[in-house]
Amino acid sequence: MVGHDERGTTMTGVDPSRLDDQQLMKELENIHRTRHDTLLYGSNDALRAHNDRMAQLEGEYLRRNPRRTVAAGRTREGARDRRQGSPTPATPPG
Repeated sequence: MVGHDERGTTMTGVDPSRLDDQQLMKELENIHRTRHDTLLYGSNDALRAHNDRMAQLEGEYLRRNPRRTVAAGRTREGARDRRQGSPTPATPPG
């Protein structure tokens, strides 16, 4: 098993509202990439900090993009259709 390095697990970071769009996306990509290892190998404090930071970053993304495109297959109705074998194209926000 590969050892896990918990150095730098404090997720204080820059206030997400102060990040430009490119920086915000980079932070979101990074936190999603590190999620699995944090869940499996991080301390409870590290996981709590990760949860908090992820919620801050995702909240800021949603605040900036309230009308983002939502894939029909990612809705409850789309999931039901998928089970029935129907295609699920992306739909513009409603």
